[in-house]
Amino acid sequence: MSLHLSGITLTYPDGEDRLTALDQVTLDVPKGTLTAVVGPSGSGKSSLLAVAATLVTPDAGTVTVDGVTTTGMSRRDLTELRRRTIGIVFQQPHLLPALTAAEQLEVMARIDGRPRAAARARARELLDAVGLAAQAGRRPHQLSGGQRQRVGIARALMNDPTLLLVDEPTSALDHERGAVVVDLITRLTHERATATVLVTHDRTHLTAADEIAEVHDGRLGFPTVAR
Repeated sequence: MSLHLSGITLTYPDGEDRLTALDQVTLDVPKGTLTAVVGPSGSGKSSLLAVAATLVTPDAGTVTVDGVTTTGMSRRDLTELRRRTIGIVFQQPHLLPALTAAEQLEVMARIDGRPRAAARARARELLDAVGLAAQAGRRPHQLSGGQRQRVGIARALMNDPTLLLVDEPTSALDHERGAVVVDLITRLTHERATATVLVTHDRTHLTAADEIAEVHDGRLGFPTVAR
């Protein structure tokens, strides 16, 4: 099991009261599987992703990533855990304008202290895996929206994470390009044995998921209806 959330409760200040974003959420995501998390706006999807990414500490419950329980870990240790075991694909890829596609990936490995030659080789491997080997020298303004999103996926995989968290990767893409991106995430999940959580509003892509988790008012359920 690469991700295990147990009894997660998360609240935020709301005037004199507290707003419950997540209410006793439990979720298991094994390696090599993709869990799609769906639900209406404001239901708690983004909060769940933030807790899984160790970016937000829950009020109660435990987060375990690749066998490591994060309770009580220092901010520095959590940063190290994220860098080495968690890949995050944001809704917008946030690529650096001055860097080429290959350099977007290489900088991640350099931050992790890898030699330049090893970083370049890893970047070439991943760009080839996402179908962008020919675009390695292009900068973001020279890439399409779908290509930029694929660079973001490759970048998230640069340090070989065991957990991949993906936030609405198709929101800025048309249906055809969105389907290509989801198919890519699914393929890489199985090939690289990551535990993947995909937050999405687009239910047409749910057939790619090994598991579907639905969030309503901070509570998590697993619908058995046909996809």
